Amino acid sequence: MEEITKKQFIYRGKTVDELKKLDVREFAKLSPSRNKRNIFRNFQKIEEFIFRSKKKIEKGKAIKTHSRDLVVMPEMVGWRIMIHNGNKFIPVDIIGEMLGHKFGEFSLTRGKIKHSKAGVGATKGSKHKSKK
Repeated sequence: MEEITKKQFIYRGKTVDELKKLDVREFAKLSPSRNKRNIFRNFQKIEEFIFRSKKKIEKGKAIKTHSRDLVVMPEMVGWRIMIHNGNKFIPVDIIGEMLGHKFGEFSLTRGKIKHSKAGVGATKGSKHKSKK
């Protein structure tokens, strides 16, 4: 009987373990052009975020950020990051498929609209009803 093996995630021909050994700028070379440009422009901000987050993980604190424009890097895989959506912090577990995407893509700012019945006074028929 054959063993069922879990498929390993590969990003641009490299495993997550190989990517974790790369520098931020080396990872940028593997990224698509728009993300590459963003990483090269903000590599200091990204490195500082990773450095501060590692300290928080050691202390057992939650990682919270308002920076929705940061790109997900390989070192972040496995972390739980609380990303602000303008109202509250949304917990996001970082997985391999998120590499190269920005934080803001995973913490939506607009909620789902729930359509229900119209309220009192919203329609002409409800205008003459009592408001009890």
